[in-house]
Amino acid sequence: MRANGVERGLLVAVDLRDPRRPLEPDLVEFEALIEAAGAQVAGRIVQRLDRVDPATLVGSGKAHEVARVARDVAAGKLFVFNALRPRQRSNLEKLVELPVVDRSMVILDIFAQRARSREGKLQVEMAQLRHRQANLIGAGSALSRLGGGVGTRGPGETKLEVDRRRIAQRISTLRAALEHVRRARHQRRSTASGTPLAALVGYTNVGKSSLLNRLARGSGGEAFVADQPFATLDPTLRRVYLGEQRFARVADTVGFVTELPKELVTAFRATLEELAEADVLIHVVDASNPEWERQVASVRAILHELDVDRKPTIFAFNKSDAATSAVPAPPPGAIATSAKTGLGMAALRTEIARRLDHRTAFA
Repeated sequence: MRANGVERGLLVAVDLRDPRRPLEPDLVEFEALIEAAGAQVAGRIVQRLDRVDPATLVGSGKAHEVARVARDVAAGKLFVFNALRPRQRSNLEKLVELPVVDRSMVILDIFAQRARSREGKLQVEMAQLRHRQANLIGAGSALSRLGGGVGTRGPGETKLEVDRRRIAQRISTLRAALEHVRRARHQRRSTASGTPLAALVGYTNVGKSSLLNRLARGSGGEAFVADQPFATLDPTLRRVYLGEQRFARVADTVGFVTELPKELVTAFRATLEELAEADVLIHVVDASNPEWERQVASVRAILHELDVDRKPTIFAFNKSDAATSAVPAPPPGAIATSAKTGLGMAALRTEIARRLDHRTAFA
């Protein structure tokens, strides 16, 4: 259903009561992602279980309650926080009679809206196809496509098989196109190999692009900035003055979220090559966010998955001008910065130069 042109959906989640990871912060973030995708959360249902129901995620009885509430709030979709197996998705859609959209699909939709370059669009399409491929489920011969004429009678190729084959063919085409883009970027990178590279990493919407713009003022066009998740999908490189006639290239990269869908990590490996090539990482943290410790842990997990977590890392606690005493204090050695006011820019330039000198000395 749509209200004033905005799609309405019911949010559903299973709380496994893990004391190490309370659900509420994740749900608040999920609601923000849904709104960023252009939809409205019409209601929320949380089912508390020791383990998810293998058939419907929430249990049959709860699924019927979800269907009733969805009708009451005029929801047109079901936004599900937890990861779904294909059969859970199918059973839930049958019981609720609404399309089921999981967290990965919401993030993929945002990426599709934000992608600007050809490379970004190719990567998003590949991620969407991989997600669809992983969630295909069929009913065997009931979905058969019958041919016509001699030699084509019989069960033929099922719709599921056709879908899988077409998706695999398209993924192969996209992979070839992205490999061409990767080679072109490698050639461009080789021409600038004499200049050291620093890469900005961090959770989505912590101000990485704003920080890059502040560091690189007067050195080319500004990186795109918006107060929304995943505003930056394509890598942006700028030449940054470090002092004493020294410069470095600084790359802005796609922001991360907790448990970033594996399809996105795989599809965006070409973009994230900037991290592998970087001499130093600048881990940007939102100093005003009370959940920054959870966000830092999520980013570290993804960096580990990409095998770049052992690189020299500078912690830049951005938005320090908006931090309050209610937010955990930054760790020792972190640099308090503000892209808005310019706080800490000189200290950050000095630290980048120092880390680059240290790496050169021990290379």
